[in-house]
Amino acid sequence: LYQGELHKHCAASHEVELNSYKEHAAQIQPVKKPSNVSQCGWEPFDKNNYKQLLGALDYSFLCAYAIGMYLSGIIGERLPIRYYLTVGMLASGLFTAMFGLGYFYNIHNLWFYIMAQIANGLVQTTGWPSVVTCIGNWFGKGRRGLIMGIWNSHTSVGNILGSLIAAYWVSTCWGLSFVMPGVIIAVMGIVCFLFLIEHPKDISCSCTPSSVKMQHLLIDGENCSVSLNASSVATGEGRHGTSAISFLGALRIPGVIEFSLCLLFAKLVSYTFLFWLPLYITNVEHLDAKRAGDLSTLFDVGGIFGGILAGLISDRLEKRASTCGMMLLLAAPTLYMFSAVSKMGLEATVVMLLISGALVNGPYALITTAVSADLGTHKSLKGNARALSTVTAIIDGTGSVGAALGPLLAGLISPSGWNNVFYMLMVADACALLFLLRLIQKELRCYADHSL
Repeated sequence: LYQGELHKHCAASHEVELNSYKEHAAQIQPVKKPSNVSQCGWEPFDKNNYKQLLGALDYSFLCAYAIGMYLSGIIGERLPIRYYLTVGMLASGLFTAMFGLGYFYNIHNLWFYIMAQIANGLVQTTGWPSVVTCIGNWFGKGRRGLIMGIWNSHTSVGNILGSLIAAYWVSTCWGLSFVMPGVIIAVMGIVCFLFLIEHPKDISCSCTPSSVKMQHLLIDGENCSVSLNASSVATGEGRHGTSAISFLGALRIPGVIEFSLCLLFAKLVSYTFLFWLPLYITNVEHLDAKRAGDLSTLFDVGGIFGGILAGLISDRLEKRASTCGMMLLLAAPTLYMFSAVSKMGLEATVVMLLISGALVNGPYALITTAVSADLGTHKSLKGNARALSTVTAIIDGTGSVGAALGPLLAGLISPSGWNNVFYMLMVADACALLFLLRLIQKELRCYADHSL
């Protein structure tokens, strides 16, 4: 969202810029812009190579996030989740706000913004393994796909709220677009510290259902399916008195490597949209930064429905890999249609944003939630629930490598035309599907065997 403000098209007249400020004057007290800000944007992003510089910012954050994630899961298994998550949220608020302070202190050094992004990426790795572990502690496997699909909608809701909050100030004082989200996450970190309950046992809650439905969702290397007693997951059997799993031990769990590599390419597509969609809409639809940011949130609205739908289908079919594969297969041609239809007008863009968001974010949401929880409570762990955070971190960390590469590649490819960016995204979707083929084949073979 901020990319359209850090670099503006020099062809825009001063009167257009003045009208943009007046549009918000009734609600916002304008902040006087530093005198050395050019009409092309904020130095050093006002140069002709602005796409590469903006891509470097995204890459710095995502690369640090990917590297830090592998360590975060291992650390998270060995520390109280409540404290670990609280510290991470407070630090995230600090470094997010630090990026925005560059506006108020008139900082134009590229390395200041890169270092703020690197620090932010590292501390934000404390979040995902911790929260997936908490949810996994509280819910068994019965309807995990649907429950986590609904729960995972918070990521899209957060993206939407973040875009709307940032868009409110981006055209008048872009520094507040970072400071205010930083304050919000820091406050929520305090709420987390005060109220988060990590595990049912922490409040002497015994969740042992009288009858346990056995689910067959993930492929085992030896058998057709994996059976998991949901009561052992719900009660966290082995949570105390057992050692946390090693990194290599987590990699040996059947399915971890395949789903990790699939997520690498699925997240590449999702994060390219997340970081570059507002700028694409600005260029194609010729909208200002605020309206482009508002419109781009529809991609996340589609993602909410896609994540819930993926969870529901995978629960019904009892086939996680096949559900992901089906949505990935549909996503590639949808991306091609999006690149063509988005040039036909605003209404067509709205429809394609919703459909693309559902198909792109559906597999991504399923793998980072239900699949990670299933693998983290795999039968080979013999009831040791202290692998959930490590497995989640490995899967999401590998996916974050793709999240780092996507925006970087988009920054390098976009000067040659946006169509080439969409071709790159379609190839990435095909690669994600390719890594799931073995698991899909086993699921279908097991289904055929059970039908006989």
